[in-house]
Amino acid sequence: MEGYEKFKDNILKMTGLDLSLYKERQMKRRIESLIKRHQIDSYESYFKVLKSDKEIFDEFINYLTINVSEFFRNPGQWDILINTVVPELMKNTRKLKVWSAACSTGEEPYTLVMALSRLMPLSEIKILAVDIDKEAINKAKSGVYSKKSIENVPEDFKKKYFTPIGSSFKISDEIKRCVEFKHFNLLKDQYPKDYDLIVCRNVMIYFTEEAKEEMYHNFNSALKEKGVLFVGSTEQIILPQRYNFKAMKTFFYQKETK
Repeated sequence: MEGYEKFKDNILKMTGLDLSLYKERQMKRRIESLIKRHQIDSYESYFKVLKSDKEIFDEFINYLTINVSEFFRNPGQWDILINTVVPELMKNTRKLKVWSAACSTGEEPYTLVMALSRLMPLSEIKILAVDIDKEAINKAKSGVYSKKSIENVPEDFKKKYFTPIGSSFKISDEIKRCVEFKHFNLLKDQYPKDYDLIVCRNVMIYFTEEAKEEMYHNFNSALKEKGVLFVGSTEQIILPQRYNFKAMKTFFYQKETK
């Protein structure tokens, strides 16, 4: 089917959603299945329908923004991060180095930006976000999310940083600018160094015990002295001292000073 490049340009102008960030073959297959479902014969005609039919437009956006993650997952843990953990880290430095490991489709690093904005201006927030799944990273870069995924976002952040697109929501560029996304394999690649805070939640459960042990050692080495590792709600570290950590709060582990 002809006209995909022009369609991408039109969608970018209309919604701010950059389809070039997605794998072209998969994206074209998805969209063309929608086009055929409505018995439309071209990308040009489909775009005209998207502009005039809200229901079909919502279907299109929802089709591209299927989510398994969510913002501010386990809200109480984010409260502890902002009220207790980050203020403790900021006693040593005003400008924190933060790493979101296994960031998936971006909900976690963007949550980090918003949470940290309670304590510092956005201009001082820079987060490294990595994942092994390139398609997930590209979805994170596009920044469009389902209504369900933003349910836990505080109302002031929803109003300030999210714009409705059909029945989905696009996160603002000022939040996106605070995050640098990179492809990264936690089991093979060399970990970066000197981080104040590392967030790695709800991914360790998929690894073997041997892999977890190696990763805990690697995370410890990646932290500054007194840096903190924030893990998921099913991932408490048993005997954290084995990895040179001490429990700071539940799900928060501080690097021991030597």
